[in-house]
Amino acid sequence: VRTDDERITKIGKLIRKTSIDELPQFINVLKGEMSIVGPRPTLEYQVKRYNEKQKRRLLVKPGMTGWAQINGRNNMTWPEKIELDLWYVDHWSIGLDLKIIGRTIVSVIKRKGIYAEEGVIVDEISRIN
Repeated sequence: VRTDDERITKIGKLIRKTSIDELPQFINVLKGEMSIVGPRPTLEYQVKRYNEKQKRRLLVKPGMTGWAQINGRNNMTWPEKIELDLWYVDHWSIGLDLKIIGRTIVSVIKRKGIYAEEGVIVDEISRIN
């Protein structure tokens, strides 16, 4: 989503800028369905397009924030996000999770990466393979 997207209302922009739209996911964390840190949740139609390498992304619980989010968030393609998620799966540690949480807090405060930059196609799930 870009800043000039006409579908987003003023209230929607405020919610997105402050990242409050992510808070309901804490319920999923409390239920054990998600982690605070991990790859973003994936829709079933997206998973069906994964190759064997990309399916490794599913070895960890989805998270509210992750390595891909702090390294580009909405300014990268799906294949780029998946590569970063796979790196996270291969290099997971408590220290890495703490680093991701810290950088996420800074990104939220600075409102960094909330919207896609001009020319970035966000929903490139059809180009996964």
